Amino acid sequence: MFMVATGILNTAMISVIKQLSDDLHPFEIGFFRCLVGLFVLMPLLWRGGGIRVLRTNRLGLHALRGALNAAGMLAFFVALGLTPLATVSALSFTAPLFATLLAMLILGETVGLRRASGLLVGFLGTIIILRPGMEGMDFGALLAVGSSVAWAGAMITIKQLTRTESVLSITAWAAISVGLFALIPAILVWQWPTGEQWLLLILVGVLGSAMQYCIAAAFSLADTTVVLPFDFLKLTWASLAGFLLFAEVPDLWTWIGGTVIFASTIYIAHRERKQGKSPMPLD
Repeated sequence: MFMVATGILNTAMISVIKQLSDDLHPFEIGFFRCLVGLFVLMPLLWRGGGIRVLRTNRLGLHALRGALNAAGMLAFFVALGLTPLATVSALSFTAPLFATLLAMLILGETVGLRRASGLLVGFLGTIIILRPGMEGMDFGALLAVGSSVAWAGAMITIKQLTRTESVLSITAWAAISVGLFALIPAILVWQWPTGEQWLLLILVGVLGSAMQYCIAAAFSLADTTVVLPFDFLKLTWASLAGFLLFAEVPDLWTWIGGTVIFASTIYIAHRERKQGKSPMPLD
């Protein structure tokens, strides 16, 4: 139920972002998403030790995680304004695939034939959605893939940080660093929101924070392979929201490609669990 709630909250958040992007630049929306999220997080940080949770010897790695997270978030937000919700949601499933690939290249993790086959199938699903050469490439879709690569890099960084840092410390530094990195491009396109836009920006931050809580709760209560299949419902919710709110009708290739990508991520998660490896953290 927590994972189902995650999909609903995610769809609500990206729908509000898509609506806001008609009048506000996605960079500015991204900054306010971080700012509101930080305020929502403050009571938890205060109970966890206040300023002491920021003590760290790995400031550079925290900064790298913040930069990657900010890049992924901003690319994703821009993509929402250019591409149907269902397509962006389907392509977001590629993040665990890129994380597995980066774990091979950066961390030197060994990937057997079965997991490698799962990766290839997943990337085939990406090609099905993008269909290079068959029609004009959708720049928003390419941005969605780029955001998945950035988020995958953030996952790898988080995995490194968890060896020495507490979850609360990682969360606190993320809230601060991602906001700072998002502020830089936001200044370049800054305009003061109207009263209605302020309310929607606050709603984006609250929905995003609630979504992160539900993700953490879901994975704390059940194995990855039990919880992850329900994440596929995001594609259903996004398709419904896109149709009802923005008159978007996802094509058959989006559904086929999204299903192929998601099936491969489930298979890879199953193989990792079977081999006793900890799953990549979701962000």
